[in-house]
Amino acid sequence: MSLAYTPGLKRKEQYILRKARILPLQGETTVKVGDRVEGDQVVAVTKIPGNPRIINACIFLDCDPEDMPRYILKKEGEPVSKGEIIARKKFWFIKKEYACECDGVLELITQVSGQIVVREPPIPVDLKAFIPGRIASVMQNQGVVVQCPAAFIQGIFGIGGETHGELQTIVQSESEVVTIDHLKPEHAGRVLVGGSLVKGDVLRKAADMGVKGIIVGGIEDKDLRDFLGYEIGVAVTGQENAGLSLIITEGFGKMNMAHASFELLKKHSGDVAYINGATQIRAGVIRPEIIIPLKETATLGKSDDTVSLEGMTPGMAVRIIEAPYFGMLGNIASLPVNLQKMETESTARVLDVQLLDGRTVTVARANVEIIEE
Repeated sequence: MSLAYTPGLKRKEQYILRKARILPLQGETTVKVGDRVEGDQVVAVTKIPGNPRIINACIFLDCDPEDMPRYILKKEGEPVSKGEIIARKKFWFIKKEYACECDGVLELITQVSGQIVVREPPIPVDLKAFIPGRIASVMQNQGVVVQCPAAFIQGIFGIGGETHGELQTIVQSESEVVTIDHLKPEHAGRVLVGGSLVKGDVLRKAADMGVKGIIVGGIEDKDLRDFLGYEIGVAVTGQENAGLSLIITEGFGKMNMAHASFELLKKHSGDVAYINGATQIRAGVIRPEIIIPLKETATLGKSDDTVSLEGMTPGMAVRIIEAPYFGMLGNIASLPVNLQKMETESTARVLDVQLLDGRTVTVARANVEIIEE
């Protein structure tokens, strides 16, 4: 057995998913261990400090910075209201006043720069469970872990944030290209499953119709750019205001969705799917996710609490992530022990992969990722 520290994709028909829900700042949890929650239920709350408004008071009042504090009508830490006069200077018949432009708190008065700072009201943040399940643990003042029996698939790349809707397969096979003709009025509010490719005009039409999400094998870079209206940085995604969430399961270009992934999604047509297109391709990798909750009585595999250090073994499903076999799926046929010389003249540990089309190819072990099933 050879230990593999290559990235891996998860595709699980039945297992216990544990999803951490963490607040951006310390706050308060609103549930306890064992509670049953729905996806749209608030499980923790906090408040983010409001934006600071910096006011050049000495310039407005036409005074020196060191004299400015005597014209301020409020003290640091006192609340202020929109339209309230918080600074006034009188000289004979001349009067200058400054009316606050927002509600908030007078946070700072400085004689160095002659500025005052008004902090807008804090912004409340309600953290939702995202998926239905039970609270497995509570992290004091930080968040919770929601446990849910689920079918689970990770994608390669995605855009858009968390959403959910009834899953519906709109193509006949994993190789079929999604066209505008596939879109129907009844698809509004649903998560659609396609085949090998989706074009930019289809994405625009789907977003206009109110489709919640699309899951497909591949997309051309130019179609993604045309849909968003700008060049996307693939290092971090998930905050796009695209109108829908998109998950690519295989990669860029026309790429058939993995047969097992397509059949699993097709099997769950009519069930509610919870998807998130957020992707992070750097330290702390985040992959887009498709979560299909199952009944709690289902027979499940192990949970996903720990990172598995299971080594590469013959028969294991892998995806090749380097040309000329990029995106191809197969199973490990053998694991030669000795280093082999590659086309680059360097030596590396390799493995033989039997592709789904029957061919057997030899690639560097670093150029495959394990598909965890």
